[in-house]
Amino acid sequence: MQTAAPLAEKASQSTLSSSLPLLRHTSPLATIPQLRVPLALTMLCGLLCTVLLLLQMSLLSTIVARVFLQRATISQVGSLLLLLLAASIAHALCTWAREVTAQRGARCAKAALRQRLFIHLLLLGPVYTRNERTGELTATASEGIERLDAYLSRYLPQLALSVLVPLLLLAVVFPLDWVSALLLLLTAPLIPLLMMLVGRCAEAQTQRQWGMLSRMSAHFLDVVQGLTTLKLFGRSRTEQERVARISDAFRVQTMKTLRLAFLSGAVLELLASMAIGLIAVTLGVRLLNREIGFQAAFLILLLTPEFYRPLRDLGTYRHAGLEGKASAQRINEILNTPPLAQDVPAPTRQPTGMFEIEFHNVEYTYPGNEQPTLRGVKLTLPAHSCTALVGRSGAGKSTLVHLLLRQMDCTSGSITANGIPLHELPLEQWRAYVALVPQRPYLFFDTVYENIRLARPEAHSEDILQAAKLAGALGFIEHLPQGFATLVGEQGTRLSAGQAQRIALARAFLKDAPLLALDEPTPSLDPESEAAIREALISLRQQRTVLIIAHRLNTIASASQVVVLEEGRIAGTGSPHRGIHPPQEAQPWPYSQHTTEVPS
Repeated sequence: MQTAAPLAEKASQSTLSSSLPLLRHTSPLATIPQLRVPLALTMLCGLLCTVLLLLQMSLLSTIVARVFLQRATISQVGSLLLLLLAASIAHALCTWAREVTAQRGARCAKAALRQRLFIHLLLLGPVYTRNERTGELTATASEGIERLDAYLSRYLPQLALSVLVPLLLLAVVFPLDWVSALLLLLTAPLIPLLMMLVGRCAEAQTQRQWGMLSRMSAHFLDVVQGLTTLKLFGRSRTEQERVARISDAFRVQTMKTLRLAFLSGAVLELLASMAIGLIAVTLGVRLLNREIGFQAAFLILLLTPEFYRPLRDLGTYRHAGLEGKASAQRINEILNTPPLAQDVPAPTRQPTGMFEIEFHNVEYTYPGNEQPTLRGVKLTLPAHSCTALVGRSGAGKSTLVHLLLRQMDCTSGSITANGIPLHELPLEQWRAYVALVPQRPYLFFDTVYENIRLARPEAHSEDILQAAKLAGALGFIEHLPQGFATLVGEQGTRLSAGQAQRIALARAFLKDAPLLALDEPTPSLDPESEAAIREALISLRQQRTVLIIAHRLNTIASASQVVVLEEGRIAGTGSPHRGIHPPQEAQPWPYSQHTTEVPS
C-alpha cells in the first residue's frame, strides 16, 4: 500500500485511449501505451504480408501462364520459382512476426491494465470493497482481463487490416479488370452488414454469459470460505446441489453463445464462398468470350479469396472481442469509480511531535444516500490521551474512524492534525502516522514473522521479537510447531481469536505510529487472553494519541475521555470518573452504572 499512490499517479498519466474503438464508449480504457508500438508493428507486418502475398500470386500466375500457354521449361522459369520460394519464406516469417508482436503487445497491455485495476482498488479502499463480492472482483481482475487477450491481439489489428488490405487488393485488381473490381466492391459490404446484425444478438448473449460467470465465481468463493459453517449446520449437500445448478446454467448460456458464434461464422463463410463463386463464374465466361486474358483472370481468381479473408477473420475475431467487451464494461465501471479520498502532492508543511486531532463540524454522506451519516461533529483528541468512542450500531463510529484514516474525505468540515488539515497531506504519508488494530484483524496465508513484519517491512528480527513480546504474543508463538516460521493459514485459521488479536497488536507495536486506532480488541475472548491484551494495550497507549471504539465498560474505564455518538451527532463527552456531559440538544447518557456491556 505504500507504493500505491505513486503507481496510481503514473497509471493516471497513462490513460487508455481511442486505440480501443470497441471500448471507447465505456472508457477510461482510453489508451494503453504498452500496446501502441506492438499494435503498429502488427498492422505493418499484416500489410507487408499482403504485399508479399501479391508478389506470390503474381509470380504464380506468370509461371502457370508460361508453362501451360507458352510451353516454357523448368530452366526458363527457374528464376521465377526461386523468387516464389523466397517470397513464400518471407511471407511465413512476416506472419510469424505478426503473431509474436500481437501476443507480446497483448501480454504487456494486460499486465499494465491488471496493475492499474489493482492499484485503483487499493485507492478505493475497504469502504468500497466491503460492498462488493470478493469472488466477483477476483474474476474481473483475472478472467476478465484475460478475456481481453483476443480483442487486443486479434480484433484490434484485424479492424485496421480489414479496411487496408481489401483497398490494396482493389488497387491491384482494378487496372487488370474493372468489372471484377466492381463486383468485389459491391459484394464486400455484405459481410460487415451481416456481422453487425448478428453481433447485436451475440453481444447480448455474451453479456449474460459474463454476468453469470461473475455471479458463479462470487458464489463459489463464498461457499469455499463458509465451508466450515456449512458442515456444522449440515447444509453442504444443499449447497452442493445449488452450485451444480449454477454451473449448469452457466454451461447452457455458454453453449448458446457458442452456437450463435458458430452459426454466424458459417453464414459468413457461405456469403464469402458465394461471392467468390460469382466472380469465378464471371471470369470463366469472360475468359471463354476472350474478354480477358488468362494470366489476368487467373491472378484475379487467386486474389479473390484473399480479398474476403480479412473480412471473414474480422467476423471471427469480433466474437472473441465481444467477450472482452463484456468484461471491459465491468473493468471500466471500477476504474470510473472515483476514490473516496483524493490524494495530493508533497505538502508544504507536515505535523511534528505528538498529534492533537481536531474534528471541525465534520459531516459525511455516503454516495447514494440522502441523509448524512455524521452531522456537525466537533471533537478533540488531545495528545497523550485515550478517547473511547461509544454508541449504538449505525451511530457513525466506523465512519468517523474511516475519515480519520482518510479512507474517505469529509463531505463538509475538516479534520486537522496539529492544526494541519488532513486533506492537505498525501495519503501514504498520513497513513504512515496511523496504526490500526481492527476487531477482527486480517492475517495472510504466511508465517507469523511475515504477518508481523507487514507493518514495517524494513524492520530487523530483533524489532519483531520485541514487538511480539510487548504484545504478549511471544509466549504462544514459541509454542507453535515452527515458532515464528509457522504458517497461520488463510485468514489466520490456525490461530485462536486471541492469538490473532495479539499478532495484530504486535504489528501496531512494530509500526510505532503516533496515532493509534482500535476497534474493541477484546470481544469474546477468554479472561486470560483478555487480560494479556489489556496489559499490551496499556503499554501501547503510552506516548501516543489513541482512539478506541469501545463496546465494554471495562474498556471505557481505562480511557481518559469518553465520547458518545448518537445518530451521527456527538451526544455527550466526558470522562468515566467525572461523568458524561451531553449538549443541550443531545439525549442523556444512555448507560447505567450497572451495565457491563455498552449497547451496540
